Amino acid sequence: FCQPGGWQLSKERKQPTFFVVVLTDIDSERHYCSCLTFYEAEINLQGTKEIEGEEESGLIQPAEVFAPKSLVLVSRLDYPEIFRACLGLIYTVYVDSLNVPLETLIANLCSCLVPASGGSQ
Repeated sequence: FCQPGGWQLSKERKQPTFFVVVLTDIDSERHYCSCLTFYEAEINLQGTKEIEGEEESGLIQPAEVFAPKSLVLVSRLDYPEIFRACLGLIYTVYVDSLNVPLETLIANLCSCLVPASGGSQ
């Protein structure tokens, strides 16, 4: 469900996308899955053998490709904007390589008190 368009490599970095999927379990309970998908640079070792303007040297030149990655938050509460902000924070810390361990950040987010359904956010 976090890659509805399929898992495909891209030659260029795409903008992050956010969407929510609602899953229903066997007891008819709803689970809201907030997904933030972004593209991260990977090295493709099967790159071309030819460099522009130069003859083929027999060496394989690595080509950069981008692979999709997804951050997913699953909850029984329907707060898509709050979940989008949480996933955006995790994404920012990850991409900018900030000096905050992801485990600590996620533990802090999980320890936040969530208001009762229908109450103020």
